[in-house]
Amino acid sequence: MADNKQILPPQYDVNAKMDACIDLTVRRFVYSTLGGAVGGLLLFRSPVTRWASVAFGAGMGIGSAYTDCSNLFEGSPSTAKVASPKIDETPATQDGQD
Repeated sequence: MADNKQILPPQYDVNAKMDACIDLTVRRFVYSTLGGAVGGLLLFRSPVTRWASVAFGAGMGIGSAYTDCSNLFEGSPSTAKVASPKIDETPATQDGQD
């Protein structure tokens, strides 16, 4: 018996994209939080600033993961096709010079 399963092209495989996004988000969140914690321990003395450093690292990790995931799903505003300005290739003429 032949398999009648249709193989989806990679651009339409939402499950694989979602798995990649979850993996990316978890890794970036954990690594950037640990980086913020280490940086906070080395640079700051107050517990409040140390926690702020941890929160900043976590936010950076989640933000970068969100950007990459939105690029993966092709929904990012930065990847939107914006018309480039038209540039005239002809040189400008100067009045008064021959």
